[in-house]
Amino acid sequence: MLDSRSKSYEAALRAYIGTNLTGVLKAPKACLKFPFIDPGSIYDGNLWDWDSFWAAYGAFSFIDRDPGATTALRDSVIEHAEGNVRNFLDHQLPDGYIPMMVEVSDKVEPYLNARHREGVVMNMHKPFLCQQVALVSGYKGDWSWAAPFRPALERYLGLYDATYLNANCGLYAWADDIMIGMDNDPATFGRPKFSTANMFLNGFMVLELRAMARYLGALGDAGAEARFEAKAHALASRIQAECWDPRDCFFYSVDVDIKTRQYDWFHKGLGVFWKTLPIKIRAWTGFLPLAAGFATHEQAAALLAHERDEATFCSPYGVASLAMDEKMFDVSATNNPSNWLGPIWIVSNYVVFRGLMNYGYAEEAERLVSKTLALLGGDLERTGTIHEYYDPHTGLAVMNGGFINWNILALNMVDELRGHEPMSRFCVANPRFRPE
Repeated sequence: MLDSRSKSYEAALRAYIGTNLTGVLKAPKACLKFPFIDPGSIYDGNLWDWDSFWAAYGAFSFIDRDPGATTALRDSVIEHAEGNVRNFLDHQLPDGYIPMMVEVSDKVEPYLNARHREGVVMNMHKPFLCQQVALVSGYKGDWSWAAPFRPALERYLGLYDATYLNANCGLYAWADDIMIGMDNDPATFGRPKFSTANMFLNGFMVLELRAMARYLGALGDAGAEARFEAKAHALASRIQAECWDPRDCFFYSVDVDIKTRQYDWFHKGLGVFWKTLPIKIRAWTGFLPLAAGFATHEQAAALLAHERDEATFCSPYGVASLAMDEKMFDVSATNNPSNWLGPIWIVSNYVVFRGLMNYGYAEEAERLVSKTLALLGGDLERTGTIHEYYDPHTGLAVMNGGFINWNILALNMVDELRGHEPMSRFCVANPRFRPE
């Protein structure tokens, strides 16, 4: 288990989170009518989609393990996590569109909604809304608060199918490269609209569909639960068919702008029969099938080899967000977009850790925990705070001190390594399943 140095860093991190957690729990303000959780740092006062999910995910686990956490704090975190969902649904448009973020503003509606009303097709709330509903409901042991949300959640997922699902290959494609989670992922960043079925979008969508199934089952609709589980299995099958590269033994995002281009009498013979082309850029999102639970045992073993490779992903401080031998690798400080071209992010460390645990690689998972504690603990020693992302070679912070958000997940990793069940148990019925 963890050595004394790691335990010292763990204690320092628990103390820091305990002191600063309430600072990201925000009261209603302006267009945000309900309490919510922001990421801290420069993002103070704004509500973000996948950030708010992971913040709640980490906070729930933290207060369960913190002997100083009060019932009042637990209730407050639940209230703010519920408020995350309520605020997003409060800004849903009639066609189902929900923005990726809602800024504190006195405007009638968020900027992204205004653009959508103008007919601009852009990305929408990333696939974490059903997961957050299931997370909060499962954690508090009560689904009734979310029962009225069913029509809204069905419209939200319906719009994903109507707008972002590529019928030719059965995968979801980003509309553009705005707010895609892994902001400057070269597989999507700078590429044409609707051309990339990204592993981030599709991997997390498998979990989103399964969370919707969990929600519908809790409401007593077994038929609808089965339908959404089937949708999740079908999507996992398409990822297996289109994104797994058996030569490189890795999951890639893929180009879906594939069709026969006809010019007069040319190209009338054998046309394009393949549905996608792999975009061979190795990013941390290639490990998502481990966390989502649909990788085969053989694939898991191959992905483990990538995780161990010091030339690509394996740094002294965790998993590089982009393989270190990619020509786009860069650790520059940047916002809008944030930099995912190699820096260490705690959320990607956690996702890979969770995948390793799912497939029984406890020893490798423990090493990743120690690296993550060394990263954040070392930052606390040097600067007295923790940051948004880090240089994978030196462990030095790149930018944005005071970032809380998914940095809490380092403690989830510690607790899960010690045998505590992950918060993901509230989101899906079981962690592993095989696609059709």
